[in-house]
Amino acid sequence: NIFLNLRLSLPLFYSSPAGFTEGVGVLPDDRLNAAVGGTMIFTTTMSPTEKPFSSVNWSFNVSTPIIIFIINAENIIGPEYEGRITFFPSTASLELRSLTLDDTGEYGVNAVHDGTLLNGRTTLVIYEKVSSVLVNSSSTDLVEFNGSVSLSCSASGSSLSFLWLNGSSEVTASDRVQLTDGGSNLTIINVTRFDQGPFRCRVSNPVSTVTSDPVNLSISYGPENINLISSPPQGYFAVGSDISLTCSVGSRPPAQFKWFLNGDQLPDTGSELRLMNVNMSNSGNYSCQASNNKTLRSQTSEPSAITVLEEISGSSVKPSTNLPVEGTSVSLTCEAFGSVFKRNWMKDGSELTLTDNMTLSDNNRVLTFNTVNRKDNGEYFCQISNPISSDGDKYIMTINYGPENVQIKGPNEINIKGTLKLTCSAESTPTARFTWFFNGTVKLTNSVEYIKEEVELSDSGNYTCQAWNNITERTSSSVVHGLTVTGTCIEYDSLVVHTLLCAPVSPPSPF
Repeated sequence: NIFLNLRLSLPLFYSSPAGFTEGVGVLPDDRLNAAVGGTMIFTTTMSPTEKPFSSVNWSFNVSTPIIIFIINAENIIGPEYEGRITFFPSTASLELRSLTLDDTGEYGVNAVHDGTLLNGRTTLVIYEKVSSVLVNSSSTDLVEFNGSVSLSCSASGSSLSFLWLNGSSEVTASDRVQLTDGGSNLTIINVTRFDQGPFRCRVSNPVSTVTSDPVNLSISYGPENINLISSPPQGYFAVGSDISLTCSVGSRPPAQFKWFLNGDQLPDTGSELRLMNVNMSNSGNYSCQASNNKTLRSQTSEPSAITVLEEISGSSVKPSTNLPVEGTSVSLTCEAFGSVFKRNWMKDGSELTLTDNMTLSDNNRVLTFNTVNRKDNGEYFCQISNPISSDGDKYIMTINYGPENVQIKGPNEINIKGTLKLTCSAESTPTARFTWFFNGTVKLTNSVEYIKEEVELSDSGNYTCQAWNNITERTSSSVVHGLTVTGTCIEYDSLVVHTLLCAPVSPPSPF
């Protein structure tokens, strides 16, 4: 065998014969990786120089020659490598093509340059590329907290390693997550909604990486976090309003809904309940119930109170009597149409402060004065309200009283033929009516004043004023005013004037 004989006759492998100097390693120390069918270039660390290599010898696993190069001679190539290699004389590098698994092993080179023997070794590992990555799931339809799933990853290739991804995050082992069979099997116990994926299996070896198509799990959960919302949000509504109730809940698949009023099921379904043109019969506690036909679970909301009210109108304040008399009992009654929630009383523009003679009853509907007095005069205002409206009415109360403190003003002495004017006054509401007496005889009625022109001596005497109130039907005690008429008497007799001295006449004692 020419190749073998030549190899044995040349000191070109891993020993340093006499007369040569061994150089440093010229191949990388790290292991080289390549794929079946691929190409590997063993690049040396030597740079081209003006003086070429004297000889270069490449071998596989020490005993199998690849190529022998001798300057000015024909290259000798091992039969397994015919048509698969390219040799680069300037750097002593080697290209190996059409790689197979049998090409895995140690590669060595010896090169003589300018009297120096240079050698190196490296290891090449050939891998089958990863392919046909497929994920199978034991189930894709699961219930949260009530099921487990196993995902298995299969692939073709050599020296495979497995990595699982949930979305973009790496899946790692935990109390719920198990990785077995070198990581090719993924088991999740008591799945949650966050285990829905997408799951991918990434398979790799030193020469390739392939990721599977995504697998999604359908994790049914809920219903949970149920919430009932009213629109508008207030709990009180006027008759004729439109109300919308919306039931929201977390659920997969979407929940089914039932509606209840005061515990009784309504015919409505769906997540929204619309109440149009409501009346007072629509008042009550509304609740919704959500159910999931996959998880077989249900949840009921807290009740939402809806109160439909009539607006307040036609307010009035009516007294028990239109003519209240001091010392008697009087009640003011506050009424209105509609749904009355609250009544507030005011007096003369300020909040009413109850005094000892006042009481409020029947939810502030009736204001009672046990015995009214003139201090209770004023404007009383009753405001009636509910959460959606208010109205009010006023009543001006005037206390009738008297007469009392009757007084007569006028002269106690007057000249004869003078004009007499007496005025009578009394404290009274309404204004009192007066009757005048002279010496016990009624002289004048319904007049504040008693007037007489050209009084005579006979007008001397006691004048009495008596006051009367037609509402209270009370009469005052009489007040006596004494009058004395004085002066000169003149007597006319035909053409003769007789002047007489008239003596004053004193009024009789009223006692």
